Formats: sequence, structure tokens, C-alpha cells
Amino acid sequence: MQRLKTSIYLLSFLVFQCVLGQTSSSDYEKYPVFTECENVAIADLENCFNTTLRTFVNKSFKMPDVVSKENYAGDLVVLFEVTKEGTFKVLYVDAVYEDLKEEVKRVFGLLPKITPAMYSGKPAYVQFTMKLKIPLEDINAVESPKTIEEKENELEAAAKTEFETVNDELEIYEDELYKSNLNIPFSHDMYAYFDRQINLVGTNSHTASKPYLYNTVSNYYDFNAQQTKLKREASSWVGRKLWNEHLVTVKGKNYWFVLDPILDLQLGKNTDSEVDYTYNNTRGVQVQGGLGKGLNFSATVFESQGRFADYFNRYAESIKPSGGNPAIIPGRGIAKEFKKDSYDYPVAEGYISYAPNKTFNVQLGHGKNFIGDGYRSLFVGDATSPYPFLKLNTSFWKIKYTNTWMWLRDVRPEVTEDGAFLTKYIANHYLSWNVSKKLNIGLFESVIWKNDNNRGFDFNYINPVIFYRAIEFSTGSRSGNAIVGLSSKYKWNDNVNFYGQFILDEFSLNDIKAGNQSWKNKYGFQLGAKYYNAFKVKNLLLQFEYNQVRPYTYSHNIVATNYGHNNQSLAHLWGANFREVIGIARYNRNRWYGSAKLIYGQRGLDFDPAIDNASYGSNIYIDNDNRTGDTGVELLQGNKTNVLIGDLNVGYIVNPKTNLKIFANLTYRSFNPDANTLVDFKENTTWINFGIRTDIFNWYFDF
Repeated sequence: MQRLKTSIYLLSFLVFQCVLGQTSSSDYEKYPVFTECENVAIADLENCFNTTLRTFVNKSFKMPDVVSKENYAGDLVVLFEVTKEGTFKVLYVDAVYEDLKEEVKRVFGLLPKITPAMYSGKPAYVQFTMKLKIPLEDINAVESPKTIEEKENELEAAAKTEFETVNDELEIYEDELYKSNLNIPFSHDMYAYFDRQINLVGTNSHTASKPYLYNTVSNYYDFNAQQTKLKREASSWVGRKLWNEHLVTVKGKNYWFVLDPILDLQLGKNTDSEVDYTYNNTRGVQVQGGLGKGLNFSATVFESQGRFADYFNRYAESIKPSGGNPAIIPGRGIAKEFKKDSYDYPVAEGYISYAPNKTFNVQLGHGKNFIGDGYRSLFVGDATSPYPFLKLNTSFWKIKYTNTWMWLRDVRPEVTEDGAFLTKYIANHYLSWNVSKKLNIGLFESVIWKNDNNRGFDFNYINPVIFYRAIEFSTGSRSGNAIVGLSSKYKWNDNVNFYGQFILDEFSLNDIKAGNQSWKNKYGFQLGAKYYNAFKVKNLLLQFEYNQVRPYTYSHNIVATNYGHNNQSLAHLWGANFREVIGIARYNRNRWYGSAKLIYGQRGLDFDPAIDNASYGSNIYIDNDNRTGDTGVELLQGNKTNVLIGDLNVGYIVNPKTNLKIFANLTYRSFNPDANTLVDFKENTTWINFGIRTDIFNWYFDF
């Protein structure tokens, strides 16, 4: 309200200047003269006029009752004129209360007629502004009146020093990032540093919806203390920026930002390939900052070229989009050809994050999300390419409610029209409830629909609390693909917790009772456990996880409304019709870290289309009307494939502020299907990598 009043005052100020004109100090030769000032020298008339007027106003002003009762404190501004006849005339009053305005007019109406200002020996009018500080406690609460020109001169002088003043406002950056509403980049290795702290028995944290906010995790984990612990001695500017600091930090009165380079430079060898070497060459820049209170932003741009192990290249090319591009790099985006046997794949991510209070946080951006406590997620995973999204987090009591709306693409030739990829949309709800100090339960629902018949974004799904199944029924069962899920986590103690997910795409109770293995029973589940400080070894994290998803889950009878984006699964990267066991060990000590991962899984893939073009339920991008049958649908049906993946990773954190690391990685993959196809055939891979990487996202190679 005060800002609005001030704006009205300034507008009035300009109007009076233009319509009434003004008499400036250069236009008149003598100030208006009170009777008390008649014997004062001309040079002192201004001071005498100001003092006399201030004294009169202070003595005559009576505070309105409403102002006293409400204990109001603020400023009152009056624009007035001393006319050619020597009378005082109020032109405008800027005040919160009407009673204050009337009182000012009353007081000025009591002022005596005085000798007007003189110009060229003739009477002239002059306009003034005067500020009163409410309540009026003494004469100092009434500021001396100023002519229009004096006010303009003040503004002009301030304008001429504005640039230097902005420079003077710069302050020392004090890790505002850790207090902000920005996301902590979701990296499994990075999150392992504080995973135990946010999972202690008794905390009211909600750990499934990721990425986390810095100012949320800072309630449980001291980022500044960790930075101090890892700090290396460095006296030079180059040394500080390399080992301990952001490249650029700027902080002002109501803003701050940091800027850092992004690197992912890798050189490796696929020992079983004819290609001489593998590589990745990513350069980029990231800027993060805050404006005012509660508003933060982040933007990251990557420019990348690379060539990978044969199995990864082959998979990337198998999901290529229409339009001539050779591949989609899983987890990154559409690639174009680079040289003869490599890919060029630029990526841009960014978002704005706003929190008006502790209850709400809203984000609008282009990136990825994750829902779950495991290495995988059966709800929303982060193995796909980035996408536009709008996310609303609502936290209160023992509840956290996350609503996410996403804009996705289907890039296959069969749904592309006139070179334009098909747009589809998804809306998710996830309700996390801390039932007790140890038990958390989560409810999940999601619906995906495509842009057809000029439907566009269906505002039926913008309601953040409605059940999507009801909307799907009202708009037509084939118009959208709705999925529901249940999650849970139990903290056995501070060092051990168990977690799980259950996903339900479609369900027929009658078929279950009949025991006929109906294709309609499309569901999956996850069971897992984490052991922190395992065997009393500090910072050793052990994780075990089992995932299983039945055939045809996440697919749909409308070809475009599968649960995917950019030819990749939006949940588990294997799609459906699989089971897997995962064991992970992570350890860190000071700046050193290491991890070991072992995955054994079985998948039911499709056969060569030239021999058998039926869908056996693994590929979610195939219309499930093309299934093998209505009954007798079993887990791992089709081209049964055994997959064994071992991964060993060791490294050193160069700069903990940016999570820049040097690392060495060894991956072994055994892929053994019952029948070989053009894409899926028996193969053993040993892949060695060395590099330096800014670790700010998960990049999965365990296909």
C-alpha cells in the first residue's frame, strides 16, 4: 500500500509540474516572508521560513484518534504552494489515513497570510514539498520544506552517483547458495554424503522427492562445516579457485550469483571393440543466483561430443528420433553426427525456484525429477532426457505434497507429423506422510495424455488434489494412461532403513482369482535397504535393492501415451518385463571417494521382428494391443536375457564447491540373450575410463 501511495504521489508531482508550472529559486529573488522574519537578512530568509513553518505545524497538528489507536508510524508528504497573494494552498497530501490528510489541510488553513515570494519586483507563487514523520514527537519530526527545484536537484545528484552507489553495495559472498531455494544437483555419490543425516530416527524429513533444496538439507547437514573440513591451503587466486571456491561470486544488497565452468572430459577403452578409444568432451557453464527474498535461479549449458562403448552406442542409435539424427544419447538428448563415428549432443537445463514462505516452493524449468529412496525408481526416474516441468512442493505438519506437470515428446516416425515431434503431457501427485518417527508412507498417481484433436494441455489435470483415475474415466479411458503407486520407508535405527515401492498400471481382480496370468495385471515393485556406517566404518554406505516389473507395464493401447519421453522410459530404464538385484557400496574419506556396484538382472526382450513381431512386454513404446495374448502372460516371457554389470569407481574431489572430480572407472557387462537379434546379442564388454568431471547429474550406463 505504501509503495502504491508513493507512486501516486510521484505521478501527482509530475502532473503539477506540467499543468501549474513552477517558480524555481533561480526565478524568484526573495523567499516568502513570515512576520517573524521581516527583519532577517535576505540570505537568511530561507532558513527563517523553514523554521517558522515547521514550528507552526508541530504546535498546531493534532494526531487523529485512529492513528494513535493503531500505533501507526510512517511518513506523510504534503505538496503545497504559497500563492502570489501570500496564502498557503495545499495541492496534494500523501498519507495512509484520510484523517491525517484532513488534519494537514486544517493546519495549513490556519497559517497566516504572509509576504509572497518576489520575482523581478513582482509577487510570484512558489511550490514546496514537506515530509512529516508520524507520530510528531518534536519539531525534528517535521522536515524543512523544499522547493520543486530543490527536490529535483536532489534527485539529479543522486542519479549521477547511482552507478558508484551500486558498486559500493557489493558485499562479501558468504555461501548464500547453501541457504537458498536452489536444488542440490542430484548425484547418487553426492547425496551419499548427507543421506544418513536426513534419515535419522526422529527427523521430519521427506526423502523421496528429489532433487532436494539446499535450505531443506541444511537443517540436518552443515555444508559450511564440510567445506571447511575439505578446504585445502591455497594462497594464489588460481589455487583458491581450483581447489576451494566458485570461479565468480557476486553479492549485492538484494541479489547474489555464482558462475562456474562445467567439465566432463573422459578418455577410455572398450577392450572388446575394434574402436581405438572412447571419449567424452563436455564443456559448459553454470550460473546460480538469487534475486530478492525467496527467488532463485539456475541455468546450465553443455556442449558435448562423445563416443562410448559399443553396447551404449548401439542402444543410443536404436532409439534415434525421426528426421535423420543418428541417435539419442540416453539421459542427455538428441545427437547429431560428429566426424564419422561420434555424436554431438548439446544440452541446456535451468529453472527458477520461488518460495513465498516455508510452506510452498514452486519451480518452473527444464530438467529432470526423481521420486523414490532407491537407486532406481518405479515412479519417476532420472535416466531420461531433460524436459520442461512445473513443480509445486507443499510442506506442512508431517506432510509433503509434490505436484509435477511435465511437457514430454514422442520422437518416433509413426507419430511425427510434418517434421514436428508429438507433444504429450504428464501430471503427477506424490503425497509423503511421516506416520511416526520411523515410518513414512507415500501415495503416487500419474496420468499421461497426448496432444490430439486440439486437446493441448488438459486443465482437468491441473487440480492438485483430484484423483486422476476419475478424470481418465470422465474423458474416456483411452484418452490417457493413469498409473498409481504406493511407497514406504521404515527406519530400523539411525543406521539402517528399509524402503519399497509398488506401481500399478492396470489390474483385474477377477483374472487374479482365476489365476490365468492376465496381461491386464500390469504392476511392479521394489524392495531395498540401506546400511550407513556399515560394520562401524564411518562413511561406508551399503545398499541392496530388488526391482521387478511385469510385462506391458507403462505401455498403453494408444501408441503415444506410454510412460516415456524421447524414446526412453520415464521410470526404470529397462522399461518392463524384468527383474534385477542391485548391490552398491559407497565410501568417502576427506576428498577421496569410491563406489562399487553389482547388478544382476533378467529381461524378457522381443525377438527379431522379421521372425516374430509380437510384443512380449519389455518395450513400453509398442502398443500393448500387439501383445502375445490375453492370458498366460508371464514374467520374463519372450527373449529371456541374463544381464550382469559390475562397476568400480574411484576418485578425488578437486573442488567441493562445484563437485569437480578426477576419477577412474572400470565397467564390466555381460549380456546373454537366448536368441540374438540385430540390437540384442550375446556380448561381453570391459570398459575402462579416466577423466575429470563436474558431477552434477546421474548418468546411467547400466543398460
